[in-house]
Amino acid sequence: MALSLRQRVVERLQSLPDTQQTARELAQWIFEQFPAECAVKKAGSASYIKTDDDLVQQLVAEISGSRPRWQEMHPQLKTTEGRPRHYYWSELDATAEVAAAEGVALVTSDLPEPSRLREHALYPLLAEYLLTDEQRVYAMRINEKRSSNRAGIGGNEWLHPDLVGLEDLTADWMSDLRDCVRVMGDRRARLWSFEIKLLLNRSNARKSFFQAVSNSSWAHFGYLVAATVEGDGTLKELRMLAAAHGIGVIQLDVQSPTESQILIPARERSDVDWDMCNRLTAENADFAEFLGRVRRFHQTGEMAAREWEANE
Repeated sequence: MALSLRQRVVERLQSLPDTQQTARELAQWIFEQFPAECAVKKAGSASYIKTDDDLVQQLVAEISGSRPRWQEMHPQLKTTEGRPRHYYWSELDATAEVAAAEGVALVTSDLPEPSRLREHALYPLLAEYLLTDEQRVYAMRINEKRSSNRAGIGGNEWLHPDLVGLEDLTADWMSDLRDCVRVMGDRRARLWSFEIKLLLNRSNARKSFFQAVSNSSWAHFGYLVAATVEGDGTLKELRMLAAAHGIGVIQLDVQSPTESQILIPARERSDVDWDMCNRLTAENADFAEFLGRVRRFHQTGEMAAREWEANE
């Protein structure tokens, strides 16, 4: 019996609602569940498929290569951006997916039942990624509920980022050099700002991007962060917007935060917009605390790591 790869992939994803699978996970499942069909495929391709590992790798390649054609045949077959790409099945259209995002189940094969995430659960995961050697950014939550709202309903809409961060540029410097730069008044840190979403797709990509533009325009770096970036068209749209406005995009790996990826690097701004910082400070006690930590870093030249712990 010939192996119908498309049929098997569709059946597998349909049986796992709200679950994301990589091409390799799909290929491994097919290899384990359909040994007879896989043996026929292996025997018919003996010239280049010599081992079981070769066969699984071939299935991975065929799934990846067939994806665009399969998605034309099955609009419900969705994929994420980033590497590795994840596949999942959804009967919802793009708008409905965004509306249901808070109910998206992001699971791994280790979990027997879906583990549902809320947006606020992504904040500590992003903070963990930002502390890796690649970034070294200390992050802090900005809770919009601590704002004064003195401007009335809608007055602070799109004003607050979800997280802010401080990057210590002197972390690897000798103490004498740090002291010298502090005396000379040169820059020793960069400030980051983050807007976080569970899901970005063609329905909400532009709106979410301009929300990040609005609430991150004060910082050296502004990023839009998402647990799932769905489809090639979404990332293409975000790249065009990023070229014009400089906001970057991060794909957050909720299972292994340190493996998260910067899909689009942010364009650095040379100066902080202190007028906007003053507005944020006047409106939000968390942001005032953040600037207090920035000030203490510049005064002492040291990062008080305890200050940045448990920012929920």
